[in-house]
Amino acid sequence: MTKGKVAGLLIILLLVIDQVIKLLVKINMTLGEKIYIFDWFQIYFIENNGMAYGMTFINKLVLSVFRIVAFTAAIWYIRKKAKEGASWGYMICLSLVAAGAAGNIFDSMFYGLFFTESTPYAVSTVVSMGDGYAPFLMGRVVDMFYFPIIDTTYPDWFPIWGGERFIFFSPIFNFADSCICVAVAFILLFYRKELDLRKEEKEEKE
Repeated sequence: MTKGKVAGLLIILLLVIDQVIKLLVKINMTLGEKIYIFDWFQIYFIENNGMAYGMTFINKLVLSVFRIVAFTAAIWYIRKKAKEGASWGYMICLSLVAAGAAGNIFDSMFYGLFFTESTPYAVSTVVSMGDGYAPFLMGRVVDMFYFPIIDTTYPDWFPIWGGERFIFFSPIFNFADSCICVAVAFILLFYRKELDLRKEEKEEKE
C-alpha cells in the first residue's frame, strides 16, 4: 500500500474517532456538565465558537472558510510529499494535522444543521437537516478534555495574584486539537528538515 493511501486511511480513522467522541458527548451531556475520571482529568463539555483551546479573535465564518482552505492545502501537500517519498513519520504527522483540521471543520459545517442547541439544562437532540441551531459553516466545535493538573490557590503573600485560584493547564480541547498539536510538536522536533520549504524551492530551481 502506498504512503498516500495509508495517509488517507489514517485521516479517515482519526476523523471517525474524533466524531464518535464528540457525538457521545454532544447527545449525552448538558453544556458545562463534568465527568470526573480523576481529579486531574475530567470530561467537561463546552462548545467553542472560535479556534483551538477556546480562542475567539477571528470571525466564525472567516475561520470556517480558512479551515477548509487549510485542509485542502494540507491534502495537496500530503499527496505531493507521498510522491516525493517523504518519510513515514513525516507522512503520519501530516495526516494528523489534516485529520485534526477535518474534525473541527466537520463540526462547523454540520453540527449547527443537525442538532438542537446544547444548554446547561437540556441535552442536544438530532433534528432534520436545517432545523438545527445554526446555519452551514456556523456550527460550534465540541470540546471535552480538561486536565487541571494543578488546581490550587496562590498564597496571600504572592504579588498581584495573592489569594486567587491557580489552575495549571486550564484549556479544554478535543481529539482533533490533540492530533494537530502532537503532530506540530513532532514535526518541529524531528522533521524540520523535511518541512524546509526554502530547501525544496532551491532544489526545484536546480
